[in-house]
Amino acid sequence: MRASDYRTVADAVAGEIASGRLRPGDRLPPQRDFAYARGIAVSTASRVYAELGRRGLVTGEVGRGTFVRSEPGQAVRLQPEPPPAAIDLQRTHSRLPEQEVVLAETLAALAGAGAEIGFSQYGPAGTPRARRVAADFLARDGYAPRAADILFTGNGRQALAAALAALAAPGERIGCEPLTYPAVRGIAARLGITLVPLAMDAEGVCPDALLQAHRATPLSGVYLQPTLQNPLGATMGTARRADLAGILDTVGLTAIEDAVYGFLADAQPLASLAPDRTILVDSLSKRVMPALTVGLIAGPPHLTDRLAASVRQGAWTALGLSLAAGMHWMSGGSAATLAEAKRRDAASRQTLAREILGGLTVVGDPRAYHLWLALPETWRAEAFAAAALRRGIALLPAAAFAVHPGHAPNAVRLALATPSPEDLSEALTTLRRLALSEDDQIVE
Repeated sequence: MRASDYRTVADAVAGEIASGRLRPGDRLPPQRDFAYARGIAVSTASRVYAELGRRGLVTGEVGRGTFVRSEPGQAVRLQPEPPPAAIDLQRTHSRLPEQEVVLAETLAALAGAGAEIGFSQYGPAGTPRARRVAADFLARDGYAPRAADILFTGNGRQALAAALAALAAPGERIGCEPLTYPAVRGIAARLGITLVPLAMDAEGVCPDALLQAHRATPLSGVYLQPTLQNPLGATMGTARRADLAGILDTVGLTAIEDAVYGFLADAQPLASLAPDRTILVDSLSKRVMPALTVGLIAGPPHLTDRLAASVRQGAWTALGLSLAAGMHWMSGGSAATLAEAKRRDAASRQTLAREILGGLTVVGDPRAYHLWLALPETWRAEAFAAAALRRGIALLPAAAFAVHPGHAPNAVRLALATPSPEDLSEALTTLRRLALSEDDQIVE
């Protein structure tokens, strides 16, 4: 059989799934056994499994094998929205009483500014005042971006898309954590960029892994979440950041630093250690509120024009109303005040979650709004997520974050920010009972 015929074999397996011969949760044989049974080479079998994973029909779990998805085809969606009635443990947008006060005050202030805001259109650079406000807002000890290098987008995802498009052409490679922000996977796929998973430890990406990957086949850049990494919550120490900054300078590689969760922890930005080799991306959606937000890009001077062109070509510029609200929050202190309130809220929710989930294996930072729950051997991550949803709890399995879905650990991510404390407590209690049961039918 020609190597190109692997799609024919994948079509046959897809047909078996569609007909019900292979049912959700069924385990496919090891690739060597599959190859022998189908009369194909092991290398062809590997491509068949990869194609089935690309179609969203199967998922692989480290040390457990490859299984038919609980919802075949689910992988083609970036990040499915939770049903309206579900307790949302998928998204990390918090809603505090202080936010409603800030929103009311902001809308009143903007209304007083006149109708001009609604008719204003800006390019990637916004206005000179907006750049100065944003530069001051992002500055901290050891880091002071130039106002001339600040750019604005409609939200953080658009800022990430612009940065990725500026660094890599279709077909080129960007390094990243093996478990990463799901939207980045989708953005990279649409831009034709290949994501290369880099080995990481408890602090994040390992410097040697980055260096080895770049030497093997040059990367066009690297996407990193140095602070409160999503989904694992890892935060790099100062030495790790310095080691990575040294590699970036040595090999001439540029990093995209996703600092969206940085407001929850005091950590030195990677951009402060490698200012000429780091594009810092931030937004106000997590800090303040998602419905009226703005994305921020602070790049090195030699990349500002390229980044601005990327924002413009992608139609990712910020709306005038959102930019005005963002300036109001950043200059008036509302963003800083809400950040403090959210730090307290995140820590409180982490404490609650760890108390309720005691005895189970959880991974994460006590300052983060998300927690990683490793599941007992009696569960598969996708089956657990499906069982949780039947009980009105929406969460994401590890495969949603895996750069290579066939290498996802047996775990789920719990986003703690959105539900009320009462709903969160109820949901976590239900998940604990579910995780400790061997058959979800007994936990009704």
